[in-house]
Amino acid sequence: MTSILRIAILLLTTTNIQAQTGFNANGFEVTKQDIELNVYAKDSTANALIIRETGKSFVDRETFLLNSEIKKKLKILNRSGFDNATETIYLYGNGIKKETVDDIKATVYNIENGQVTQTKLDKSSIFEEKYNEDYTIVKFTFPNIKEGSVIVYSYTLESPFMFKYKSWYFQEDIPKLYSEYRPSIPGNWEYNIKLVGGKKLHTNTSSLRQNCLQVLGAGASDCGDYIYVMKDIPAFIPEKFMTTKENYLARIEYELKVFRGFDGRVDNITKTWETVDNELKSDKDIGRQLKKSSVTKDLLSDTIVNENDKLKKAQAIYNYMLDNYTWDKQYNIFKDVSVKDLIENKSGNVSEINILLHNLMDANDIDVKPILLSTRSNGFATRIFPVLSDFNYLIVQVTIDDQTYMLDATDKYLSFGQLPFRCLNQYGRLLDLKNGGTWIEINANDPSYKKLRVSLKIDETENITGEIKNNTSGYHALRVKESYFDNPESHLNTYVNSYPSLEFLNYKAENPQKKEQDFTEKFEITQFPERIGDNIYVNPFVFSSYTENPLKLQERNYPIDFGYKDAYLYSVELKTENYEVVSIPESISLSLPNNTGTLVYSVNSNEDSVTIFFKYYFKEPIYDSAYYDALKQYFATIVDIQKNSLVVLKKKQ
Repeated sequence: MTSILRIAILLLTTTNIQAQTGFNANGFEVTKQDIELNVYAKDSTANALIIRETGKSFVDRETFLLNSEIKKKLKILNRSGFDNATETIYLYGNGIKKETVDDIKATVYNIENGQVTQTKLDKSSIFEEKYNEDYTIVKFTFPNIKEGSVIVYSYTLESPFMFKYKSWYFQEDIPKLYSEYRPSIPGNWEYNIKLVGGKKLHTNTSSLRQNCLQVLGAGASDCGDYIYVMKDIPAFIPEKFMTTKENYLARIEYELKVFRGFDGRVDNITKTWETVDNELKSDKDIGRQLKKSSVTKDLLSDTIVNENDKLKKAQAIYNYMLDNYTWDKQYNIFKDVSVKDLIENKSGNVSEINILLHNLMDANDIDVKPILLSTRSNGFATRIFPVLSDFNYLIVQVTIDDQTYMLDATDKYLSFGQLPFRCLNQYGRLLDLKNGGTWIEINANDPSYKKLRVSLKIDETENITGEIKNNTSGYHALRVKESYFDNPESHLNTYVNSYPSLEFLNYKAENPQKKEQDFTEKFEITQFPERIGDNIYVNPFVFSSYTENPLKLQERNYPIDFGYKDAYLYSVELKTENYEVVSIPESISLSLPNNTGTLVYSVNSNEDSVTIFFKYYFKEPIYDSAYYDALKQYFATIVDIQKNSLVVLKKKQ
């Protein structure tokens, strides 16, 4: 009786996915229904779907190479999914050894004349090419692809690199019904294992298998056998306000920690931060360059050197760097770093520029330390153990009168204490080569503002003339400064092209400075409102911050990362002398949950004017995905106010 009950429960569990979706995710057999279905109910926008995939990684008992057997069952839902019918495999090599792929097989299933047909992948359709210095790619396209095709394919990877144990991506850019990974790891190799992406495993089990690996006359090793399963994994769809998708894709990664040889040898591969700090002291690209104070002699003017106010001196040193050295757009921090070369060439990579900034500060008795970080496009650096390859950028921190300032001298439009937007990736590693480093938060200190003050007047000919004053600060100002100083005429044309319904008469930037926190510009404009019958319809939002909602997903499972706190203010006064105000928009007030954002839209009128005040404020630089629906509605309101706010006027009789 008990056995029958267990079998019934098992059958109920294994058929659950198929019952929900219609696809057979319980095995690699292709059913007629697998081919006939052309929509995935849980994501009607999906163009393709992984019905089932499995991976099994193990160390071969004969060759001692890492083998990974991969098998997938792919569904093409429509023509837009044809791009998924090409598989690309990246193979790593170091010039001496390399990864290989073998036993590539694929069968494409279709329904033709009511019958299920099979088309095999021909070996001649498999191509190999050099990708870059480290990788070769093997690529093949499945034959006879049609809407509805189901492809079952498999291959085996062979790798001599145990430090690169096979990672497994549960999540990619198409949805998956079932994803399973079975790694087997001999006890000789101990790894730090990371589950990235925040999604929960449906199955997470482990067991010990004895004597899985043997060396004659040397010993034997036991293996840890693991089973990881995820089900119903949504496609990862990138959207506005995010860092790299590598921060959020659900996957398992391995970092080799310790190797234990059969001869008793123990190699500690993953080091402690204390060990890494000590090694960085003598590193030729970091530690030694940070000590090159002699090359800074005579670089600074006597005015800077003799400045007694430390903050003014630090600002002067920073401005000297911006004015005299150019970033070559290279991010090198552990390779080809030479402060001496930078001084000679006046151009260099991130490390060279900011290490010279560090050394000039240090030579002038300003408390300064370097910070290693990973940029927004590079992903989060691992914090639980040192992985120096995670870092791709270096900045500095100065401390003056207990106030800290983070500095980067690569961008001529940055103000003192402002970092490039690419650096706003939550945290970095402060290097203190004497006392040991620490993790610190990296944030934009102040909100970035965009403030528009608009004065409009409607004349007897029903044309509207007026002035716009656009004041920006922080990262809004940074973008405007870059555009303006690159080409003022082209900068104005950006506005002209963005607002074709306006006629721009005069433009002026008020005291433009490259390194200032704020930037202010003025426009004189003419607008031509629409008349329907006796009524004149005026949209008071001559400029708009958003013309469409940037948040479009049904569901988002990763944070909404603006990078900085953001505020927008728009005020307008419309002079309506000789006109009757027929109607004005309704005022609106809105807040995000937990008071993390506010929106105020206030409209008032009197005998000769209409005044409008519009403000919204994102009080947090990063919002958890739980705020997504609220943020989506918040943006929808912002767009609707700017698009559909009409003041209706009528000429007085």
